[in-house]
Formats: sequence, C-alpha cells, structure tokens
Amino acid sequence: MTSKDTWFDTAVAALADPQDQRVWSIIVSLFGDLAQAPGAQISGSALTRVIEPIGIKPEAIRVALHRLRKDGWIESDRIGRVSMHFLSDYGRTQSAAVTPRIYARTSATDRKWHLLIAEDGAGMQVLDELMLSHDCTPITRTVALGPGPVPVQTEGVLSFEVSPHTVPQWVQDRLCPDDLRQACRSLLEDVQQATRTRPAGWSATPIQAATLRTLLVHRWRRVVLRQPDVPAEFFPPDWTGPACRDAVLNLLDTLPRPAPDILNATT
Repeated sequence: MTSKDTWFDTAVAALADPQDQRVWSIIVSLFGDLAQAPGAQISGSALTRVIEPIGIKPEAIRVALHRLRKDGWIESDRIGRVSMHFLSDYGRTQSAAVTPRIYARTSATDRKWHLLIAEDGAGMQVLDELMLSHDCTPITRTVALGPGPVPVQTEGVLSFEVSPHTVPQWVQDRLCPDDLRQACRSLLEDVQQATRTRPAGWSATPIQAATLRTLLVHRWRRVVLRQPDVPAEFFPPDWTGPACRDAVLNLLDTLPRPAPDILNATT
C-alpha cells in the first residue's frame, strides 16, 4: 500500500508524460491551468518549486522561458530581485481558445454535421481557409467534416449536411490513429492507478496540487486537442476517450487549483 509520505512522488512518476517532456510545453500547460486570468503572475521560484518534482532542472526552465518570451507566449518583469512571469495577450488568447475543450465534461453532441469535399487546385485553398475559420476535422487531404450547418462561403467546394449512419473502419482509424489511442489508454491507466493508490485522507499542499494538476492537464491536453470533436459513431470500438476524460477531470476535482499568489508566497 502506498503511504501518505510516498504517494505524491509515486503519482508524479506515474503521471509524467512518457512521450513529451518538452519544458516549454509543460509551462504552457501550467500557465493555462493556474495563471490564465489577466494580471495573474507566477514567480520564477514558484515555477521551479512546481516543476522541479517532475525531474526538470532550473536551467531547463530558464531556457524554456526564454523561448516562450521569444515566441510571444510569456512576458516577464522584475519586482525587486524577484522575476515574475505571465501570459502575454497572445498567450492568454491561445490558452482561452482551447480551455473549453480541455475542461468540458462531455464531447460533441451536435447531430447536424456538414461534409466538405475539394478538388485538387483552387478548391484546396478554399477548404484550407474553411478549416482554419471553422472547427473542421480533416478525413483525407481533400475531405473535411464540420459541426453544424454548411458554412456560407464554400464556393468551389462540394458541401452538404450529413448525419452519421455508417462510419467505416478506415475513417475511424484516420480520425483516431494508433498512437493517439495508445496515448489515451496509457493516460487512463496511469490516472486510474494514481487514483486507486491514493491514501485515504491525503491532501495536497498548494505546490503539490499545482504539480499534479500541471501533469494531468499537460497529458490530457495532448490527447484531447488531437481528438476530433465528433459523434461517438466516428470513434473506433477500442477508443477510451470518454473514460479518460472522466478519470482526468475527477482527479482534477480533488486537487483544488491554487491561486498564483499562494504559490508565490509558498517557501
């Protein structure tokens, strides 16, 4: 049985993404979950305390912050001798755009869909523009599926409203490739294991809650943002997305989101 003293370390090891330890991406997940509100700032020392348990060194955090500043995601300021970091307007906009997908309790329920088919050539440009401006999911290079009614501007693209009736396996495999299915299964198993072994009465410190929330959001973000937001008929029989969503969000519910000021004040 895992003890209260060791469960946090065990959970961190289980929830760390085996495929992606890119520090800049982990920091994006952290800010998106803990400091997305305007004016929210996290100190450099608080960032280190939250991320270091994952096995990431302070030097790597500094390099990642430099990259994020260069890419326009993060801005930094100094208050006395303390470095403070916060999302830029661009970073906040990008984070806000995906927040509903990450924390939604259910996936798509819209029963009205449209199909867009383009011919190689000029039609491809129209299809590409529609995919950028609407929430469309590519099925092949020239075919895309989108929720709701057909967009107004579809000149040069064959478009019509559809409802799922028969979805062949090749479409399911195209929308949910093997690596995505495996990433989802792996996350589900790791979250279930962490939840099952959590000692009764264990409660997280603010830093521990921030660390575990960052790991959960980071891994789930990499699954859910690749997962097409389409009806259940479009998913293969072995797709574990709904169970994974429930497991991740239920564990997040037990880890209260600490305010940035609390993290900054923690020593």
